[in-house]
Amino acid sequence: MSYKAEYIWIDGTEPTAMMRSKTKILTDGAEPPVWGFDGSSTNQAEGHSSDRVLRPVFVCPDPIRGGDNKLVLCEVEEIDGAPHSSNTRALLRPVAEQYADQESWFGIEQEYTFFKGSRPLGFPEGGFPAPQGHYYCGVGAEAVFGRDIVELHLDRCLAAGLKVSGINAEVMPGQWEFQIGPAGPVEAADHMWVARYLLYRTAEEFGVEATLDPKPARGDWNGAGAHTNFSTRAMREGYDAIITACEALGEGDKPMEHVSQYGADIELRLTGHHETAPWNKYTYGVSNRGASVRIPWQVEVDKKGYIEDRRPNANVDPYVVTRLLVSTCCAALEKAGQV
Repeated sequence: MSYKAEYIWIDGTEPTAMMRSKTKILTDGAEPPVWGFDGSSTNQAEGHSSDRVLRPVFVCPDPIRGGDNKLVLCEVEEIDGAPHSSNTRALLRPVAEQYADQESWFGIEQEYTFFKGSRPLGFPEGGFPAPQGHYYCGVGAEAVFGRDIVELHLDRCLAAGLKVSGINAEVMPGQWEFQIGPAGPVEAADHMWVARYLLYRTAEEFGVEATLDPKPARGDWNGAGAHTNFSTRAMREGYDAIITACEALGEGDKPMEHVSQYGADIELRLTGHHETAPWNKYTYGVSNRGASVRIPWQVEVDKKGYIEDRRPNANVDPYVVTRLLVSTCCAALEKAGQV
């Protein structure tokens, strides 16, 4: 007996990495071993020395092939075992371990847009749809496009055992969102990458492209983000820690450190319009979707909870955004004695 193991990894394409995968046949019961690939074809090596290593780090059921088949998320390494320069998961791991006692939780809201050919799904050929508004959480054929893909993707995420917590239609035709979390920094990012893989593969079956472009349609349309909800144990227990985290994110060069790594073309989306703050101005506020960081109204009422960083683009690397939030906020909370 044998099963199919689909090895998945993040390549070295810049400024936005792409996902790659290939299949290995394994005997029944065998654990997915370390494998290799040609890095010269994935922007991760030159042709004269192109071998790169795939090290399995997260394995789950393959809901596309079914049966005993597996999805195998991997880190990319050099042949000597060192993390490849494109391996952002390796940068997250020590930060997550350093502040593990603070028990960081994440919930990431992944927005994306379906394209059919050169236009968003639901955009009429040679024209434009009605203005945004009624598409958000819409119902009915005049407002919703691609629901069959979205529902199948959700079912597959659940079958894979991913910590998916919801879906909704977004403000533009063909634009949707799913949420991953709550989960720790490494787990949330692992599950997000596998959920993205399942999204691309599911849309592929319908002849549709799913894109994480942060501004898929120019003009008076919202962009696509990955709003990132974050808390530590201290934040879930008291409001002072909430304020400390918000203040830390706006201190010194921290706003630019984060924004510069929150996804390519972020300035196209963070304009100060369409429920965003300007990319070069940091603010936080209660129930304010025009701020960089939002404190939900219920958090202010309860005096405990979480914050929402609204700046990350849809195309952000989840290993990067979780690392930055843990590093900045947990260091500040530790310094303040709020752990």
